[in-house]
Amino acid sequence: MSVLVWIEQSNNQAVPSSWETLGKARELADALGTELAAVVMGAETAATAAAAGQYGADVVYAIASPLLAEYRLSAYVAGLEKAVQGAGATVLLASATTRGRELSAAVACRLDAGIAPDATDLRIEGGKLAAVRPVYSNNLLVDITFDGDLQVASVRPRSFPMPVAGDAKAAVKELDLGLGEDDIAEKILDVQPSDGAGVDLADARIVVAAGRGVVEDPEKGFALVSDLAAAMGAAVGASRAAVDAGFVPYRYQVGQTGKTVRPDVYFAVGISGAIQHMAGMSGSKVIVAINRDADAPIFERAAYGVVGDLYEILPALTAELKKRLG
Repeated sequence: MSVLVWIEQSNNQAVPSSWETLGKARELADALGTELAAVVMGAETAATAAAAGQYGADVVYAIASPLLAEYRLSAYVAGLEKAVQGAGATVLLASATTRGRELSAAVACRLDAGIAPDATDLRIEGGKLAAVRPVYSNNLLVDITFDGDLQVASVRPRSFPMPVAGDAKAAVKELDLGLGEDDIAEKILDVQPSDGAGVDLADARIVVAAGRGVVEDPEKGFALVSDLAAAMGAAVGASRAAVDAGFVPYRYQVGQTGKTVRPDVYFAVGISGAIQHMAGMSGSKVIVAINRDADAPIFERAAYGVVGDLYEILPALTAELKKRLG
């Protein structure tokens, strides 16, 4: 019996939201009086496995194989299923990244387990996991409980604080993937990095998002948004209106049909505040709205609002931030 957390890797480095999930899992394991286990998969696992112990894991299952160098669902499902069996896991958690949602759902199906996707809170109730997740564009919260022995949940990034790394070490147990290339259905023919290098939206503590308000001069407008984000080490986002208009690719989209973010600060630049957009960023701790329309709905939700022309406001704000932040 244990609580098991999948520590996702990107370029052989842990995805930060996985540590948030592991920190919460430590509380759950303590409440159950059981072991906290982590599983790391990839071409290289040593560094992340060692870090998992520092973030609270009692034992780490490491599955290292060249076949895991790139994410392929069938291979990762096989590896995670082995870790569940090896750990005797009754609770399986993953960060609700794009991969985490897919992998946790696939493993739950394989093991005939219930799943709570995109949970924002977790607790132990009656000796089992109970999860909370938002529905109806974040307007309602529902409790999810489990009947089966294995309880699976994916955890929305930024739902829990980042744990503090300590000096503790975890026992590392190597597991064999037990697959050959012919056993993996997906084949990777080529990998092309996107031009969206920078801070990931899901993990960002500050997001600067642009909306239809940049339509006057989209190339200049998004350049100003990117400059402001760069000055703060922030991620760049966009509303669906901006994406549908072809200003930026879909990967930037925040909202009901895009990504959900929960940053400490969210700059809404030229964004009116439609319900669908608010569904993806209403969990932001502080919302700063910049819009020329003083009656825009976004101002009702913003902690700070600036009414004016973004083409004048953003350069001034960026210059001041660079001066103060160096």
